Amino acid sequence: MNQLAVMIGDNFNSPIGQTGGVTLGDLVSIFISGSITVAGIIVIFLFVGGGISIIAGAGNNDPRAAAQGKQAITWSMIGFAVVFGAYWLIQLIETVSGVSILTLPF
Repeated sequence: MNQLAVMIGDNFNSPIGQTGGVTLGDLVSIFISGSITVAGIIVIFLFVGGGISIIAGAGNNDPRAAAQGKQAITWSMIGFAVVFGAYWLIQLIETVSGVSILTLPF
């Protein structure tokens, strides 16, 4: 049975599956880093979409569309504050505990 096993980490130079490679903590770090990045991209799209909605609503004399654009920008700013706060909280935890959370292992 052991002859059928293939060491993928050795063949493809992947840190996953090797001794001293990626651990569960490293995978959590990858997930957190990716989540912060995706949240930042979503915030940018909400800013742009809300701005376009405000401009289009003002150009068409549609106060409802302009209000929806303002609401989108307001909620995206709140989301940005939450993501920014989470990032700095993680940085604080890293500094206090000495454990690297957002540093990728490879």
